[in-house]
Amino acid sequence: MESIEDTHISQNNLILQTSGMKNSYDSTVPSRLERLLRERELRKSSKSQNANEGVRDGNRDSNVFGNGNEFCLSDGDRRAREGELIEGLAGSSLANGFERQDGRLQRQRLLVVANRLPVSAVRKGEDSWNLEVSVGGLVSALLGVNEFEANWIGWAGVNVTDEIGQRSLTEALAEKRCIPVFLDQELVHQYYNGYCNNILWPLFHYLPLPQEDRLATTRSFQSQFAAYKEANQMFADVVNEHYQEGDIVWCHDYHLMFLPKCLKEYNSEMKVGWFLHTPFPSSEIHRTLPSRSELLRAVLAADLVGFHTYDYARHFVSACTRILGLEGTPEGVEDQGQLTRVAAFPIGIDSDRFIRALELPAVKYHIKELQERFAGRKVMLGVDRLDMIKGIPQKILAFEKFLEENPDWRDKVVLLQIAVPTRTDVPEYQKLTCQVHEIVGRINGRFGTLTAVPIHHLDRSLDFPALCALYAVTDVALVTSLRDGMNLVSYEFVACQASKKGVLILSEFAGAAQSLGAGAILVNPWNITELASSIGYALTMSANEREKRHQHNFLHVTTHTSQEWAETFVSELNDTVVEAQLRTRHIPPQLPSEVAIERYLQSNNRLLILGFNATLTEPVDAQGRRIDQLKEMELKLHPNLKEPLRTLCSDPKTTIVVLSGSDRNVLDENFGEYRMWLAAEHGMFLRQTGGNWMTTMPENLSMDWVDSVKHVFEYFTERTPRSHFELRETSLVWNYKYTDIEFGKLQSKDLLQHLWTGPISNASVEVVQGSRSVEVRAVGVTKGAAIDRILGEIVHNNDVKTPIDYVLCIGHFLTKDEDIYSFFDPDLSQVQAPTMRTKIASHLNRSTANHPAGKSGHRPASCKVGQQSSTIDKKAGSNENANWWSLFRDRMTVHEGSSVLDLKADNYFSCAVGRSCSLARYLLGSSADVVSLLKDMAYNSSC
Repeated sequence: MESIEDTHISQNNLILQTSGMKNSYDSTVPSRLERLLRERELRKSSKSQNANEGVRDGNRDSNVFGNGNEFCLSDGDRRAREGELIEGLAGSSLANGFERQDGRLQRQRLLVVANRLPVSAVRKGEDSWNLEVSVGGLVSALLGVNEFEANWIGWAGVNVTDEIGQRSLTEALAEKRCIPVFLDQELVHQYYNGYCNNILWPLFHYLPLPQEDRLATTRSFQSQFAAYKEANQMFADVVNEHYQEGDIVWCHDYHLMFLPKCLKEYNSEMKVGWFLHTPFPSSEIHRTLPSRSELLRAVLAADLVGFHTYDYARHFVSACTRILGLEGTPEGVEDQGQLTRVAAFPIGIDSDRFIRALELPAVKYHIKELQERFAGRKVMLGVDRLDMIKGIPQKILAFEKFLEENPDWRDKVVLLQIAVPTRTDVPEYQKLTCQVHEIVGRINGRFGTLTAVPIHHLDRSLDFPALCALYAVTDVALVTSLRDGMNLVSYEFVACQASKKGVLILSEFAGAAQSLGAGAILVNPWNITELASSIGYALTMSANEREKRHQHNFLHVTTHTSQEWAETFVSELNDTVVEAQLRTRHIPPQLPSEVAIERYLQSNNRLLILGFNATLTEPVDAQGRRIDQLKEMELKLHPNLKEPLRTLCSDPKTTIVVLSGSDRNVLDENFGEYRMWLAAEHGMFLRQTGGNWMTTMPENLSMDWVDSVKHVFEYFTERTPRSHFELRETSLVWNYKYTDIEFGKLQSKDLLQHLWTGPISNASVEVVQGSRSVEVRAVGVTKGAAIDRILGEIVHNNDVKTPIDYVLCIGHFLTKDEDIYSFFDPDLSQVQAPTMRTKIASHLNRSTANHPAGKSGHRPASCKVGQQSSTIDKKAGSNENANWWSLFRDRMTVHEGSSVLDLKADNYFSCAVGRSCSLARYLLGSSADVVSLLKDMAYNSSC
């Protein structure tokens, strides 16, 4: 649905490229704030230079009409300005660029993608078109910035099915730097009129979804959503066709929420920003949308997500945490280490254009005419689209109440209400029109006279000079939106009030209230009494107070312009990409599966250590996790892993250990049929399938603290709906994964405070905090600490015939348990067991050999990659080695497991599942990737 905010969708994109993106990263990288401040100074310097050179004078003069103004120009004005606007736009795009050298800016290409192009097309012949510029905020914002080369992508508003027409329209639009997306009539009906206007727009403005009274309605919703995705994919195809490396793609509004995902699937390195020009509702409203999760995840594919106000950004982050179960941070939303930045970018107007317009002869003529027409009366003004969210009935009813309570003002004030018709074919809008007309007629009949009426209501738009004149003569402007993304009418009014210094009454539900709230009178439009009282206060306000309020708002409007808004967004987008690149330097690379399998096949004795939860389990999607709690709590082996595991376990050269924090019964139930080793409760209990459980716990491990901690966990479980705790033999875990996100965090903080000041204040325990869990375990109970004893048991049971020369360790482990990764690192493990390795090397009289660490250059800085490993000289006789190994194994204790390793760095693969901040060498995205790896490994080993 096209709103006033839609016409202000015009935001430019200053495309600044920070030096860190172009050059290799220095050891001392400037902070994000330092980079942004530097970009800001560079922009100011560039603007100052351009102004001195007169580069933008022509562009500014050509932009006299239409800056985000929803009110149409007359045909004559439009034709007169069309050529100048296009020329100015082309000039701003084709002007000489800046080099990113010596502190000067480098131009980038900007692909602005919106539902509609800023050009309307009318077909004149088979291959000829008449193009008319649709003057709006997006055009004027980009006209004000020269630091990038703007290209527009969108629907031209016409249905063109023949090849000749599409080719000729494309060629005509290319001259105006516009690229069309051709949508057929049925798709437009389903995608635009259906899903966008009938579903998303009402929901984002807090209007309820249409009632599904018939099954056909449900099918209609489904077909509209399918059309929505199809249309977004068509936009993405056009973007991909014209994309060049280094371009920035700026997607606009709720029409294109799926576009970021489509673009990132095509090219993950593409810089993508998405900006919403409407409100974003609270999570409680958004969760009623059937396609809620898909839309959120699609938007999160963008690098930067922008909103008008902090409230909208906060609602978006809250929806992602409550609906998708993701982590919200001060910077945005994090999903498996990938951060989507979410921020507020309040849009503005081209205030200079309005200020200059007051000096135009046409505007001065209108001002004089209006002053004479309403001499002796205070002028109140409302400028809105005739829409349910604009609060026009509330405004008029409040004015009626004011006149009723203040009879002395009946012949001293007039309300001018401009209501621009929209969607006149929709029954709801027709009903609203009749309602407004009825109220206006009643009030004029009640308080009007033969010579004057209190309300002048116009169901039409005004041209720009008449609108500026109205703003200039107004004493009180009324903006009573029930819900508005921004509402720039308030900005336009302030820009034209240099002389009058009128009062702005502004709805607290408009986005502009966040910016102009200090200078405006904020009201709740639903409170008619309060609104009527505010009208009286505004009309009687002293000149001194009016002056102070106006100066505050005027400073904001003239500082936070549409050009500044666009430049800031693109600058932040560029820096977000830089920040992501800096962050990914410390993120391990994806596991090279082919290399891991090749090394596996070449080795003689392999050890596979596998986690269980979120590694070998069947994944539950976000919706399932939030709804079917019991299903996910019951851990089950992924069904596609049963045969691959059976194949790998049957290989005599392969030893598999499932190492989990789960209790023994869970592992028995899932893995009892396989030939492998099971290590429960972080390795504190161990058995080979077919054998009995044994404990690897240290003899002096004290568990006296369990009962007191259990009482605390029981108490908080009772107080926190959908939380639960697990009582294990060596630890207790309180899990609040399924509770309300915010409430769960508060409860966990309270729980920790109770633990530290009470039952564990003097106990020898450790508290391990997961993403949404709190675990209390005895000191020393970690997977890394247990693995040495586990390997000792395995060797002691004659399950390892030769030294282990290949290790694959995969898991979704807590940070506390990631010491298992460093345990197997050839360099670090050499430090852990120096004595036994010295014995090996001394016995064989061999020297250590150097081995590259493979992908070590891409691993986290905190994780040192081993470059050496002790090896058994291959030239030595096989009998000597075999005899030595047999003797050594017999003499070995169960706590010397690390000494069975003959591991080269190239044959060690540690891999974290679903985590990016990890000590592991490599990453896998999810358990599905683990399934794929083990299936390929099993297939290749059986060939």
